[in-house]
Amino acid sequence: MKASRIAAATVAAGSAVLALSVPAFAHVTVQPEGTAAKGGYAVVDVKVPNERDDASTTKVEISLPADHPIASVMPQPVPGWKATVTKSKLDKPLTMHGEKIDEAVSKVTWTADGKGIEPGFFQKFPLSLGALPENTDQLVFKALQTYSDKEVVRWIEVPQEGQDEPENPAPVLKLAAAAEDEHDSASAANATDKAGTTEKTAAAAAADSGDDTDTTARVLGVAGIVIGIAGVAYGVFAGRRRTAA
Repeated sequence: MKASRIAAATVAAGSAVLALSVPAFAHVTVQPEGTAAKGGYAVVDVKVPNERDDASTTKVEISLPADHPIASVMPQPVPGWKATVTKSKLDKPLTMHGEKIDEAVSKVTWTADGKGIEPGFFQKFPLSLGALPENTDQLVFKALQTYSDKEVVRWIEVPQEGQDEPENPAPVLKLAAAAEDEHDSASAANATDKAGTTEKTAAAAAADSGDDTDTTARVLGVAGIVIGIAGVAYGVFAGRRRTAA
């Protein structure tokens, strides 16, 4: 009896732990493909798992952070889904590539053309984002997940540092430190190229100077030999004239 009670308690405890752990792996998340660096561009995946055993996910809505608007947001086509982009006016215009932008994407909605995300599966919805803000360490997105039975799960609770994770946490994208400025790298490369070009020019000038000096020396040497021969010939001729006299 004791053994059976212990076994039953163990099974119950294991089931409770499993029940508590499953939702932790079933959240809607936003994950970068590679690195999402401040001030740069990145591709992120909105990862949506299906939490239900008797319904499919047929619609996903992701709201972008209004406090840190992103100028460029482009969804990648996903087979079996239709993407709709919603734009909104900005309270404070953004500057991108020297141009002011007064509206930005505020929401992206994916609607299933067929069965959607069936039980036991998940789907990734890629988004191209940029330029990412430089004045924050993270971006908070809010998502709505609609099932085929009309149930809507709202992933909108913002996680707070030092507190337990909420039941339906909003997806959070962590931003890495800003990458090295490409313009600085290009300037350094140009400076290196210029230095190399200057060195090559100086070397070529030195070589040309050496060639000119060598040529001059050869000309003077030949001239000296000719003058020497002429002198010898004149001496011989003068000697013969004296002997004849």
